[in-house]
Amino acid sequence: MLGNHGRSVTKAVFTPLARVLARAGVTPNQVTIAGTLASVAVAVSTLPFGHVWEGALLLGIVLFGDSVDGTLARMTTGGSRFGAFLDSTLDRLSDGAVFASLTAWAIFSFPEGAARTWAIVAGLAAIIGAGTVPYARARAESIGIEAKLGIAERTDRLIAALLGGLLADWGWGEWWLTAGLGWVALGSFITVVQRIVFTAAEASRRERESADPGAERERS
Repeated sequence: MLGNHGRSVTKAVFTPLARVLARAGVTPNQVTIAGTLASVAVAVSTLPFGHVWEGALLLGIVLFGDSVDGTLARMTTGGSRFGAFLDSTLDRLSDGAVFASLTAWAIFSFPEGAARTWAIVAGLAAIIGAGTVPYARARAESIGIEAKLGIAERTDRLIAALLGGLLADWGWGEWWLTAGLGWVALGSFITVVQRIVFTAAEASRRERESADPGAERERS
């Protein structure tokens, strides 16, 4: 949800930077790889050790700049299939590093108790769910269906998890991290279900039209 509204802002902000990179001969794939390495390095070097606000700030800068590669691609090559594949694949590494690092923080730093237990459970579920959301879309696209819908886009998931970590880090209680990771897990699950339902309906519609070509002509 937030990702859709933020794209126009990031496009306006990063177009000048993309022009500079294009003139310097930097490729979109290089930007994608550098951004992934930076986000993973920040996540694993800060969040597991309780440096949550520092990590969240740096990750916000790195992840906000995630649109640079797309802007640069449109400005130079126009984008490529491999570039889209690389970007989507490496995003999974960045997301996994963030959710796993927050879960590690709960494991190593939270006191024994229900909040710690549920934070770990929610963190593991978030890792699985966040990886399944793009997989569902990719599998739908493999049969020619574009299933981009869902309540939990990548930006939403990262903001929810990091916000929960920030509130816990600022002394509001460990349950805030549990809530943040729990929302990621629940939102991811709902998004997967939405994409499954949409893909099933669309596939069924296309099969009916294939069986009865006249139905498509009448509809059009």
